[in-house]
Amino acid sequence: MASRLRNLAQERADEVERRVPASPVRLAVLGIVAGVTVALLTALGIWQVQRLGWKRDLIARVDQRVHAAPVPAPGPAAWPHINAAADAYRRVLVRGQFLSGCDTLVRAVTELGGGFWVLAPFRAADGFTVLVNRGFVSSAEARGEGCAIARPSGDVTLTGLLRITEPGGGFLRHNDPAAGRWYSRDVAAIANARGLIEVAPYFIDLDASANRVAKPVGGLTVIAFPNNHLVYALTWFGLAIMAAGWSLHALRLDLAQRRARRRPEDCDT
Repeated sequence: MASRLRNLAQERADEVERRVPASPVRLAVLGIVAGVTVALLTALGIWQVQRLGWKRDLIARVDQRVHAAPVPAPGPAAWPHINAAADAYRRVLVRGQFLSGCDTLVRAVTELGGGFWVLAPFRAADGFTVLVNRGFVSSAEARGEGCAIARPSGDVTLTGLLRITEPGGGFLRHNDPAAGRWYSRDVAAIANARGLIEVAPYFIDLDASANRVAKPVGGLTVIAFPNNHLVYALTWFGLAIMAAGWSLHALRLDLAQRRARRRPEDCDT
């Protein structure tokens, strides 16, 4: 009995559904939503293609800078115009002397393991001061605050890569100048903590041949730019194709249902 009642109810529901025409408004809304979705996904794919071109150009420019002949480190007149896009990883040279005092040790992890970058103030012959990343030492070699790490004495010529300051600190770790804990090479903060004036807004990563002493180890600059834009672009374009395919399938299904709903009425006439 219950089964018979369910069948009758289903037949009645099917009859009502056949006599209710599909709403053109609903089809229009679905079409608009589908069109906007496909357009948005396609735009995201195009944006990633543009980002891919930009990233490849950046990699090519940086590679050219790294292998170019060194140029004099920018002086005060050029400082307002220093930026990552135009100057990061440019090979530079500077002549002068290391200033007296302790080095600043900045936490680092390199191919040699965990330890510190050793940053020292350098007075250029042109009259300005620049922080020089002399290289890497292990935690055991650091010995306190870096006062025991030997420096080249007298006039020297250094070569290395121009690096843009790293303000703030590391991931979830903020620099603490008062406690002498540094997690990033923040030029302004280090200069202020050491009482330095007229300091360049960048620092220099020394190359492997710049040090006259065995430690620290220079030439460990890692130059790597994540480049996943092609994968992202293919993903967005794939989603756009899927959304378009689903929309067309839904439209065809709706039209087929509308035709099926009309056939019983045609037969009654």
